[in-house]
Formats: sequence, structure tokens, C-alpha cells
Amino acid sequence: MAWFRRSEELEVAPVEADREDTPAALDAEIAGVVRLVNAAAGDLPVASVVAARRITDLLSEVVRTSDVRPLDVYAAISVRATATDYLPTTVRGFVALDPDLVDVPATSGVTPAQSLAAQLEALEGAAEKVLQAARRQDVDALMTQGSFLRTKFSGSDLDL
Repeated sequence: MAWFRRSEELEVAPVEADREDTPAALDAEIAGVVRLVNAAAGDLPVASVVAARRITDLLSEVVRTSDVRPLDVYAAISVRATATDYLPTTVRGFVALDPDLVDVPATSGVTPAQSLAAQLEALEGAAEKVLQAARRQDVDALMTQGSFLRTKFSGSDLDL
């Protein structure tokens, strides 16, 4: 039954690394959201501009940890998602509001300006956790290297 057999071999193309996770690509995405925040600065509360820029600074610090060791895939995903989705969506959502409504409480009693501040606070907290995890990974790597070197170059109990 020839119709169950393949008439030619399938060639498998080599899988390339996801270029979106390179430090340069992540830096470019962060730069894009910085431009968005700067462009929207006139429509955002001053404290929110500062908070948004703190978030972008934290994201940049996460990417800079790749100078020491490759960026963890979860850190890269978090940076990319925050820079291309979470932060821009938050900023654009607020800027799209009628300026007369930004200080008017909704049925929940929270104003859009307060909601924006809370969203930015949550994003900043998440970015801080990603940075802490990346730094902790660097510390773990340093401690592992130290243990290796102690074992490698110190006298062993097995030496006679």
C-alpha cells in the first residue's frame, strides 16, 4: 500500500533561536514603550509618568542581567509582555479616556486616575520580582561556581 508511505523524505529545517528574546530586541521593545510613555506624558498624571518610567527602568535592569549570564526564558517573557502589552495597554487605555472623566469616581468609587496608579503599582511590583529573581539566579550561579572552585582547588579528603 504505497499511499501509506512517504514518497520523499521530509527535510527538517534547523530551529533558530527566538530573536525576540535577545537583549537587543528586548531593549528595543523597552525603548518603544519609553517613547509611548514620553509621548503620553501630557495626558497622564505626573506620578503615573514617573511610575511608568520606573517600570521601564526595572525592565532594562532585568535585561542588563544578561551581561553576566543568559537571560532566563521566564524573565525574557515577562519583560517582553510588560513592554509590548501590559504597560502600553494600561497607558493607552488611560489616554483614550475623556479628560473630564479621569477624576470622576466609577461605580466602584475609584477614579480612572486611581485605577491607573494601582495598575502601574502592580506592574512595578511584578517587574521588581522579575529583577529580584534574575539577580537571585546570578547569586546562585556565583555560589555554585564558588563551591566548584573550592572543591576543585582545595585539598580533598581523598588525598593521601
